[in-house]
Amino acid sequence: MTFDAALAVLASHAVPLGQEVIALAKAGRRMLAAPVYAAIDAPRVDTAAMDGFALRASDVEAGGTHFRIVGASFPAAPFGHRIAMGEAVRITTGAPMPEGATCVVMSEHATEAQDILTLAGALSPNRNVRRRASDFARGDAILSAGRILDPRALLAAGAADAGMVTVWKRPRVSVLATGDELVAPGTAANADSPYAIPDSLSEAVLLLCHQWAAKPVEHRRAPDNVETIARVAASLLADCDLLVLLGGASRGRRDFARAALEPLGLDIQFAKLAIKPGKPVWYGRVGERHVIGLPGNPTAAMTVARLLLVPLLTGLAGRGVDAGLAWSDQPLAATAPPGTGRERFLCGATDGGAVRILERQSAGSQALLARADRLVRLAGSGPTLPVGTLVPTLRF
Repeated sequence: MTFDAALAVLASHAVPLGQEVIALAKAGRRMLAAPVYAAIDAPRVDTAAMDGFALRASDVEAGGTHFRIVGASFPAAPFGHRIAMGEAVRITTGAPMPEGATCVVMSEHATEAQDILTLAGALSPNRNVRRRASDFARGDAILSAGRILDPRALLAAGAADAGMVTVWKRPRVSVLATGDELVAPGTAANADSPYAIPDSLSEAVLLLCHQWAAKPVEHRRAPDNVETIARVAASLLADCDLLVLLGGASRGRRDFARAALEPLGLDIQFAKLAIKPGKPVWYGRVGERHVIGLPGNPTAAMTVARLLLVPLLTGLAGRGVDAGLAWSDQPLAATAPPGTGRERFLCGATDGGAVRILERQSAGSQALLARADRLVRLAGSGPTLPVGTLVPTLRF
């Protein structure tokens, strides 16, 4: 199956998991499932846009230059009286305008002595007043459904007095890494077996899921044993929406992971994609749960995770599978190798305004992942591509 055909399969299965109402304080980076409407006006009353003195513009226009300071207004302690002709009130930014006051003279444009304010020049055309509801009015739509609650959107929702928001549910993800050789990072050097390998993938995949608004639940390791994998997978599936299996084919051609899940009711939707890297990769369902199998080799696993796991997550989270795949064309900074039969997704690094395909790539490479920030999509057949050729790239 081609990569595009696999995406179409994911799109047909990645139905949003539903909506929930949560506190704004816990909604950062979540996607709104319903608009946010203002519960209050902003500002709620006419307020000062500058520190200075509130007075009647008509007094200045009538030739007044000296004003008696009769009080002060602060954001939570307004001046509670109406000002009369020739009077002024000290005021800070955001404080309510006194009744009768129509302008604010900035502090640097006036002098004061013994509670007498003296204007230093003509009144500015800018009255320095923020009128009630000049930002938004109660009932206005502040944020639309589908908006990610980034810091700016979170601020707007808070300003609208939205204590609770309706968002799409986050997919809960667990990871099961399979392989007799895997041990926890930090223990391989002192392991009994000289063939022990650090499990470098589990935490990396969970972090990738977290970056794309999923909720990491748990990760566990299991040896290449069908019964053990089945038992651990069943336990993880009980408390997640998506189970990611890493590896599972380390002994010859037998796929331990798929074989272990078949008794649990695994219904395979695709496998054996015509992409490189990408063997083995598969996707299926166990009832309402989603299961995706990734290669055990690190670079292959992270590449396939970015290409298929991420759009599956965005689809389940209500954003659609396309939200995770924002391709952009960039020129090659160096030549690209000719095709070898399968569509290729190679690690690249930004080089000025171009992209450079990293050298010595293999499915088991790990150090190069730290240098790669783009995936470069190349056709499965064709000649060497010269410098400057535009190629599709994806943020990695």
